Amino acid sequence: MDTFEALATRRSIRSYGLGDISDEQIRRLLQMAMLAPSAGNQQPWQFIVVRDRKKLDSVPSFHPYCKMITQVPVAIVVCGDPEGKKWPDFWVQDCSAAVQNLLLAARAEGLGTVWTGVYPRQERMEKCREAFNIPEQIIPFAIVPVGWPAEPGFKTVDRFCPELIHAERFGG
Repeated sequence: MDTFEALATRRSIRSYGLGDISDEQIRRLLQMAMLAPSAGNQQPWQFIVVRDRKKLDSVPSFHPYCKMITQVPVAIVVCGDPEGKKWPDFWVQDCSAAVQNLLLAARAEGLGTVWTGVYPRQERMEKCREAFNIPEQIIPFAIVPVGWPAEPGFKTVDRFCPELIHAERFGG
């Protein structure tokens, strides 16, 4: 699959079928996530790979938009770790790029994912921190359920909107 196909067919998958995901597949996804650009190459991210069924099933109790996590064999919790970094204010952009790389890598593997935001919702961050034993200085950013799509859902959708493009200046 080429890059343009991965970009054009990546979708938020919310319904999953059966099938395990190997440690090697997860490792590839995380390798790609860690290749994301970051300010000053500081890489202010940490990842928690969660396979424990009880933990996965507990997530909807504090994250109302993550009910699909009960259908997947694994999820990746992406956290920001800005402490001691030269450019600490850029961790959100850096972690966003890492999540996008993760989503695209999963698509290239034929896996389904959905980006469920934790940050900046304080209650979700606190509950996520409790559920996954995340230290206080680490910031829970997103939970990405990973699984095999229940049905084919990787269709191309045209979202190009020329009205959102400006030449030289806004409104130009």
